[in-house]
Amino acid sequence: MSDPTVQQPGPGALREAGGLAAPTGVIHDIGYRHYDGQRLGRGHALSALTLNSLRGVFGLGRTARAKIMPFLLAGVMMLPAVVSIAVMAMIGQRAVPYGAYAVTMQAVLAVFLAAQSPYLVAPDLRFRVLPLYLSRPVTSVDYVIAKLSSMAMALFLLIAVPLTVLYVGELLVDLPGPPMTAEYLAAMATAVIYAVLLASVGVALASFTPRRGLGVASVIAFYLLTSAVSAVLVGVLLSSSRDGAAAWAWLLSPFFLVDSLQVWLFGTSPNNEGGYPPDLGGPVSAVIVLAIIGVCVTALVLRYRKAASS
Repeated sequence: MSDPTVQQPGPGALREAGGLAAPTGVIHDIGYRHYDGQRLGRGHALSALTLNSLRGVFGLGRTARAKIMPFLLAGVMMLPAVVSIAVMAMIGQRAVPYGAYAVTMQAVLAVFLAAQSPYLVAPDLRFRVLPLYLSRPVTSVDYVIAKLSSMAMALFLLIAVPLTVLYVGELLVDLPGPPMTAEYLAAMATAVIYAVLLASVGVALASFTPRRGLGVASVIAFYLLTSAVSAVLVGVLLSSSRDGAAAWAWLLSPFFLVDSLQVWLFGTSPNNEGGYPPDLGGPVSAVIVLAIIGVCVTALVLRYRKAASS
């Protein structure tokens, strides 16, 4: 007979002795339900990321402090258009040519690009949330397209809105002669080139550091360096009567580079002293612009592929 004081092994112990583990987990129903709605897919995710980034560039949906800089710079960009309309109304003459607007306001565009480009990319890198974006269905290429598109659209609006206000003002003032519609359309087309080129350079430079301050400094340094080197070379070459080489030196500045392309494509007047290289100047400018955009986009794609895998 067995001793009643000895505890008999339970079924769980017998299973453990036989090599089978006893169940240790419990499934709890905490209310999660399967999603049965419409899945909008990759295209909708790309457009949503682009729109959200564009709103963020202008501070929409962010704090009041974040709205000060973009709207202040947008107001400064409007000043020449307002002054030009007033001049047309008083003395009947155009003050600012359409094709010269972006070159004249290049410092404002550079500050806007430097201030807002790091916002698009630095926080995602700093807080390491990029893998969440790229989990699905957005890819690294989609992410780059969204950020570049939002910055390019913001820069285009910054140039196109004053140009449009200036054109509408010219129509309302009704100056002698036909309106400068062709020049306005050429300036709008050139604004697209300005926006894509500057956005590519600014976002690419800002993407290589998670610190917004360093991103701002890198974009400003690029603008100051290219502008200063171009201006110094032009001055030195003109003083030594090398006008042909000075015309090429203007192309070191991204703003005069696009202006050279505008002169070649639309036959507008150059917005510098001495003009640009004849004959090959326009095609070379186009190749340089495309090369810069291609290099920047490639660098961004490689940068975010690496950041997504780290």
